[in-house]
Amino acid sequence: MTKKLLLLEDDIALNETIVDYFENLGFSMTPVYDGNSAQEAIFENNFDLFLLDVNVPDINGFEILKNVREQGNTTPAIFITSLNSMVDVENGYDSGCDDYIRKPFALKELKLRVETILKREFFHNDNYKIQIDTNIYYDTQSDLLSINGSEVQLNNKDAKLLKLFLQNKDNLITHETIYSTLWEYGEDISESALRTYIKNLRKYLGKEKIVSIKKLGYRFTTK
Repeated sequence: MTKKLLLLEDDIALNETIVDYFENLGFSMTPVYDGNSAQEAIFENNFDLFLLDVNVPDINGFEILKNVREQGNTTPAIFITSLNSMVDVENGYDSGCDDYIRKPFALKELKLRVETILKREFFHNDNYKIQIDTNIYYDTQSDLLSINGSEVQLNNKDAKLLKLFLQNKDNLITHETIYSTLWEYGEDISESALRTYIKNLRKYLGKEKIVSIKKLGYRFTTK
C-alpha cells in the first residue's frame, strides 16, 4: 500500500530533493511551501505522515501541528528544522510530533525515521484498549477482544485485519490494501481465507459492522 506523505518545506531546492528521493522509494508525496497550504492539504486529504518544517510563511509548523492535534487528527509527524535549542525540541514534542530531525540531515536518516514511525499501528493513543461498541473492547497489544466481559484471543490475520479496520473507520478499504496488509511478500494471497477472516470478525463484532462493497472492498462502520 502506497504511503502518502505531506511535506511542508519552504526551501524549494530541499523540497524538490526530498520529494524526488521519497517518490523514487515508492511514496506518494504532496509538497507545500507555506503554512496555509499545509493546513488546506491536511483538511482535504488523508496522509500517513506529515514532514513539517517549522519556520515557514503564514503559520509555523508548531502551530499547524498543534491545531491538527486539537482537531483530533492523530497522523504522525516529523519536524525537519534548523532550530536546535532544547526549548525548540520541547516545543516540537509539546505540539504533538513523533520525531524531530535537525538540518542538515542525510536523506537516508530521514527515510529510516519515516519507516520506523510508519511501522507503528496506532498513534497518539496512550490507551491500548479501544472501545468498539458499548460492550466490546479490543486490546491492541495482546490482541484480546473483550465481549460482554468474555475474552477472545484473535489469531494473527484476524488481528491485522481488525487493526486495519480500526485505523480506517467508515472508509472504503480496497481488496488490494487488505491483501498487502495481511500477507507478507512471497506469501500466497487467498480470497477464500480473507472471507474466513471477515466471517470471524463479523461473528465477534456483528455482521453490520463490516460492510461488503461489491467488487471494491470493505468498510468498517461506526454508524
